[in-house]
Amino acid sequence: MDTAAYLRSHIRTVPDWPAPGVQFRDITPLLQDPKVFRVLIDAFVHRYMDRALRPDVVAGLDARGFIIGSVVAYELGVGFVPIRKKGKLPFTTVEETYELEYGSATVELHTDAVKPGDRVLLIDDLIATGGTMMAGKKLLEKLGATVMEGAAIVTLPELGGEQRLRAAGLPLYTLVSFDGH
Repeated sequence: MDTAAYLRSHIRTVPDWPAPGVQFRDITPLLQDPKVFRVLIDAFVHRYMDRALRPDVVAGLDARGFIIGSVVAYELGVGFVPIRKKGKLPFTTVEETYELEYGSATVELHTDAVKPGDRVLLIDDLIATGGTMMAGKKLLEKLGATVMEGAAIVTLPELGGEQRLRAAGLPLYTLVSFDGH
């Protein structure tokens, strides 16, 4: 079994959550089993160990991007910075607001989280509409960093996020694709 199929077999689908008709892709089973968790982390680490793809910093999106991103950063021997929901960071921040299906949300980043010229790997658990990852990209670029790639465990191509992010010039690396949402 290849890595994508192995990981896919450990992602739980929860029907009609958080709303009727939604097929929620739950990644928590990937984290619960130490062997599966190691396969997941290694899939990212082996890619970014390559000198050409090695970031200076890993940025993780609130909240599941923290879990994956911090471990990947540790394994690569680079720093980790959290991109948080508004009001969660204690120091001076920059913020970016983005649209959700119903309403909007704002994420923040400490102003000293990255330096101009830093190559940043931006990581999250899932790409749906791409709004959160796009907001993270814009925050990092406001501080002068270059987002070298966006990475996620899962992509939901029917929701268009992957296409929007690529159209905005962000290379993407994802491990598992699910049709439907």
